[in-house]
Amino acid sequence: MNTHADQWQKLNDSGSIVAKLATIHQVMQKHLPFISRIAVAMYDAQTDYLSTFAYSSAETSPLTHYQAKLADCFALNEIAKTGQPRVINDLAIYADSEHVHAQIIYHSGYRASYTLPLFWDGHLLGFIFFNAHEHNVFDEKVLNELDVIAHMITLMLYNEKSHINTLLATLKSAIEMTHSRDPETGCHLERMSRYARLIAQNLAEKYHLSDQYIEHVFLFAPLHDLGKLAIPDRILLKAGALTEEEFSIMRTHSQEGQRLIDKLLANYGLHGITHVDMLRNIALHHHEAIDGSGYPMGLLGNAIPLEARIVTVADVFDALTSKRPYKEAWTNEAAFAHLRKLADIKLDAECVDALLQNPEKIIEIQQAFKENSFG
Repeated sequence: MNTHADQWQKLNDSGSIVAKLATIHQVMQKHLPFISRIAVAMYDAQTDYLSTFAYSSAETSPLTHYQAKLADCFALNEIAKTGQPRVINDLAIYADSEHVHAQIIYHSGYRASYTLPLFWDGHLLGFIFFNAHEHNVFDEKVLNELDVIAHMITLMLYNEKSHINTLLATLKSAIEMTHSRDPETGCHLERMSRYARLIAQNLAEKYHLSDQYIEHVFLFAPLHDLGKLAIPDRILLKAGALTEEEFSIMRTHSQEGQRLIDKLLANYGLHGITHVDMLRNIALHHHEAIDGSGYPMGLLGNAIPLEARIVTVADVFDALTSKRPYKEAWTNEAAFAHLRKLADIKLDAECVDALLQNPEKIIEIQQAFKENSFG
């Protein structure tokens, strides 16, 4: 009997996209050694932003924590419109490009590139980039093999995102079927998740956060209040102040959120979702306070997981600047001032600063996800 070693076996493991990308790159380099970098950028269709997400290279990637609007990237925009990949066997044409990302790639020593759009069911997920330090390496034979690999990577990315989308769809459906039990409806989840991503991006350098961490903060943030589905209507929808007993029950939504997440992961067979501990931390700890007065565990300062501290600031800011049945929306300036008062008492000061240093992007998010008369 002949034996054969499956080079792609590691792709069956429940590892991260980065680990799987590294496996793909390692196998490729045995017969395509000139492929020195594989990188993936994800696309947010609702804001038109492209964000760096994952890469594999023997060197530090020259382009991380980078974000740009697709409309401002002429070449990539054309690729997205036509659905056709782009081959450049001499990147010298970008030596003096007005686009920052093109200059960075060229001046980092890359001399050829192959770029493909990642589509699934007609929707643009992002782009994949194959780079080489040599000129003229992308011939037809190489391109045909890279096309197959690019579609494999597309499937991996779609699988990861679809699992998370299943959780989000379950949450939204449950809320809708119970007649929007929580007043935080409409575009709240869209805005606060993007505020959370903005905070994470601005903390990335200090905390050495990966692009995958940042993207998962964005993806998981809308699930922070999942546990409210377990709170009785008489408490969740009460117009007046809660009694001490009612508030005690309300506080259990943090633990209930973590419990529901584990139940959903088991029921839907979604244990392959990566960074799932971040999701649990967000659900359990988003009501902790820096001074230790929060719940459910009364954690103090940096004992609160960073992802929970990020989501807390994003959630509080959107709550302040959103209209509710019991209050008018605050102006951004008033909300900024209030966040500064809460910094280092209830909220993480670094997370507050990371949000407030980007007022233009905050306005951009608010304009993209405006409330209307229907919520």
